[in-house]
Amino acid sequence: MLLYMSQPQEATATPLHSVSVAGVVVREDGRLLAIRRADNGTWELPGGVLEIDETPEAGTAREVWEETGIHVEVDELTGVYKNTTRGVVALVFRCKPSGGTERTSNESTAVAWLTPDEVSDCMSEVYAIRLLDALDGNGPHVRSHDGKHLIPAG
Repeated sequence: MLLYMSQPQEATATPLHSVSVAGVVVREDGRLLAIRRADNGTWELPGGVLEIDETPEAGTAREVWEETGIHVEVDELTGVYKNTTRGVVALVFRCKPSGGTERTSNESTAVAWLTPDEVSDCMSEVYAIRLLDALDGNGPHVRSHDGKHLIPAG
């Protein structure tokens, strides 16, 4: 560590990562909140990039509200997921809805409450696992993927 600190910043090859947050919003009937993204049409959790000046919990609540119109109480961290291709680390939190009305945004073309089976059918594995991990109560999980497939731990 001292060697790194003594070298000029431009001499290091430190990889850059982005930190994102997402909310697994679970309704009392067990349905899960999902959005269809406006940019690529895929179904995912509501979430996005964490702002420099906000806590992960506040960022999660902000992103869920911005994309869905639903206010949430953030309960617990259920997983940490790294996209090794894009250098994105996602912190995923289980949440409870606390108000609001479903609506789309400039980032979402649809908002839906899905069953766990519907999640598995309409989401790619790397996003569906985040919702399913949040339901199993054994978290927080730590997983990596390449954008399309989970990478086995080890």
